[in-house]
Amino acid sequence: MRITEPTSASGQPRSLSESKPIKRPARLAILLSGRGSNMLAMAREVREGVLQSVAEVAVVFSNIPEALGLQAAQELGFATASIDSRGRKRTEFDADVVALLQQYQPDYVVLAGYMRILSPTFIRAFAGRILNIHPADTHQHQGLHAYEWAWENRLPETKITVHLVDEGLDTGPVLAQAPVDLRGADSLGEVERRGLAVEHRFYADTLARFISGQLQPQVASTSSHP
Repeated sequence: MRITEPTSASGQPRSLSESKPIKRPARLAILLSGRGSNMLAMAREVREGVLQSVAEVAVVFSNIPEALGLQAAQELGFATASIDSRGRKRTEFDADVVALLQQYQPDYVVLAGYMRILSPTFIRAFAGRILNIHPADTHQHQGLHAYEWAWENRLPETKITVHLVDEGLDTGPVLAQAPVDLRGADSLGEVERRGLAVEHRFYADTLARFISGQLQPQVASTSSHP
């Protein structure tokens, strides 16, 4: 397990138990497994965009201790933590992660490229407070390789979906969707580039509206078809 404390602009550690007023920014635990591009986009919005004064980053966590996103979070002064998931049973690993995250008292858990299927142990610990961004319409495609699915089916448009996480695979209540125009895209790389450009704006905007009570979850369909 690896944990680093958050630092202030002067480089000094900040207290993890600092008291907050009743109307405080929502505390976010951001989970990632890779380079953390969605985490970086959300961090920008926390500092100077739609999430400013609405949310703060309590911790950035990864199941891969060497994930580039953790290093990026440390450079931004955020608290980081990691537990290596390799070789671990899912439920036991998730129980350890829940115990760690609860130390940071997050109001919301934000999945940002976290390449793990969450167990009921995890989901029940933060029920109704876990958000995920999925690069497809969850009514049509669940699981991995959503951009590949859009490219292989030559879709003229796909959708980015932000949803709450339940115990199914991308079946949780939908919070919002945003279209991605794929007309003229001539490669999988171009599909991904267009999709990520939408993801990086849309995730933070949806989270801000959800925290402020402007969004009501919609029940997502569990059907899957091309």
